[in-house]
Amino acid sequence: MTKVAIIQEPPVYLNLSATMGRAVELVEKAARDGAKLTVFPEAWFPGYPTFVWRLPPGAGMGKTDDLFAKLQTNSIDLSQNGFAPLQEAARENDMVIVAGYQELDGEVSGSTLFNSCITIDADGRIVNNHRKLMPTNPERMVWGFGDGSGLNVVDTAVGRIGALICWENYMPMARAALYAQNIDIYVAPTWDSGDTWLATMQHIAREGGCWVIGCATALEASDIPTDIPHYNELFPNRDEWVNPGDAVVYKPFGGVSAGPMHREKGLLVTEIDVSAARASRRKFDASGHYARPDVFKLSVNRAAMQPVTFSD
Repeated sequence: MTKVAIIQEPPVYLNLSATMGRAVELVEKAARDGAKLTVFPEAWFPGYPTFVWRLPPGAGMGKTDDLFAKLQTNSIDLSQNGFAPLQEAARENDMVIVAGYQELDGEVSGSTLFNSCITIDADGRIVNNHRKLMPTNPERMVWGFGDGSGLNVVDTAVGRIGALICWENYMPMARAALYAQNIDIYVAPTWDSGDTWLATMQHIAREGGCWVIGCATALEASDIPTDIPHYNELFPNRDEWVNPGDAVVYKPFGGVSAGPMHREKGLLVTEIDVSAARASRRKFDASGHYARPDVFKLSVNRAAMQPVTFSD
């Protein structure tokens, strides 16, 4: 059995340094609870830009610019070892970590942000980085598009892990790409919540024959610092639950293992039997005996898409 911990605590909103410190403390807490896998929600570093859903794209453009600038200066650049504290926490606590974050690509434009998900093995190595393929609706005002280079299922100390972010999980071909890589644990960091989202997590557990971990940030307006730009317009009700969280774990082939954890902050900790994933696929294996490759074929381009190629 493997114990997993899902983080359902808010970050220090739009403050990367403080958020990273809080993350290390939460990993240490998860380790004290016996967890070997810790999962953080979508864009947890340094906080999901919920303002894109609250400001109109035209009339609110200047306000979006103000908030984007704050977001940009608090995003993570892997070329500058931006996850070093969390990697050290993984090493010190023998912990696999899957975390949603906002990525600044300092090696290319140094400006565009991506909605990304990092997988750090228990030895502190980054073993995968996936950028959300298609930002959802107004998210396109702040995030660029990802590519197939991170569409991987990777070996870790707790089993083979793959991740899709939020509404990527509605993309049948993206799911199929993960199923075809012998997945044990399917992680779905999200901003979504509620019955429809939970039904999707249940469906994926059945379709993919894998453990499914879904998690969003449990966040109240009172968790957000009042000094962020345009706070009063964005969050006029300090008692509002901006997101209820709904952390959940589903068993391979369906059925709730733990959660959902609704309008509650803390860690959702549970045990999973990783080997149950592969055994569950005897009945239905989407990329095995149920695949019908004579009828259907999927081609995945894993090349990293670079806007400029330099030659000597």
